[in-house]
Amino acid sequence: MNVRTHAIKLGLRRGWIEFVQSIRSRQDQVWFLFMAFAVLGYLYLRRDSKVEDTDLLVPVVSMPSILGALLAFGVVVGPAYALAMQREDGTLLRLKAIPNGMPGYVVSQLVTPGLGTIVQVTLILVPGLLIFDGLMSNGVAGWAALIGFLLLGLLATLPIGIIIGALVPNTQKVGTWGMLPVMVLAGISGIFYPIQALWGWVQVVAQVFPMYWLGLGLRSSFLPAEAAELELTGSWRTLESLLVLGGWAAVTIAVTPMVLRRMARRTSGSQVEAARDQALQWIR
Repeated sequence: MNVRTHAIKLGLRRGWIEFVQSIRSRQDQVWFLFMAFAVLGYLYLRRDSKVEDTDLLVPVVSMPSILGALLAFGVVVGPAYALAMQREDGTLLRLKAIPNGMPGYVVSQLVTPGLGTIVQVTLILVPGLLIFDGLMSNGVAGWAALIGFLLLGLLATLPIGIIIGALVPNTQKVGTWGMLPVMVLAGISGIFYPIQALWGWVQVVAQVFPMYWLGLGLRSSFLPAEAAELELTGSWRTLESLLVLGGWAAVTIAVTPMVLRRMARRTSGSQVEAARDQALQWIR
């Protein structure tokens, strides 16, 4: 077994351990359950509402888009915060001194939020299937598309969180560089209302980023074929969704190691000490 393979295996093990610690944490348990109750509660209040000019109920149309937004938000902001914090507390400085320590760390950061997302989606989707009729109307093909788009969405968005965490000057900036952009993109990507209601140039901007295509792909896995008429071009654009998400995944996965190497070269003991002092001043 070579050193890199060993580092990847250690990363997988570290990711699993951090995930287990997360789901055992009372704070994370409360967060998972709160988000599930919030989403299901909102959809339940709208359970008898129909989308305008259709026979489709609001929960059936909204569920896939909400799942896409939660996935994108969780795997961008969470890893960004984790990376920024571990850079400041010296974790990454120690890993830099270990042969192939950074590849193992990256693997762990892919595993932990990915598994957390699966838990979050399960807590929302399983009760949703019991509460709302017609959620999954495409049978086995729909489930296959759902799993495929979730995995591709993770690959397309998770590295973005790592890149943001590597670029931000400190933890306090993650909200500005990570959380705010994700919230803006959720607002313009057809998650909460039809994208057709927005200005033309906003529609173009939304289609540059993966969140719109992730939501579109998930809707295609949940909804019947005739529901495609509600979309921007009147079709699911499955091929375009796969190409855009695949393109984002390829680019971000290729860029992430370069950004991390640049960050590792610039991280020093004095910077870690300065970050700790700044954090203490922030707390005071």
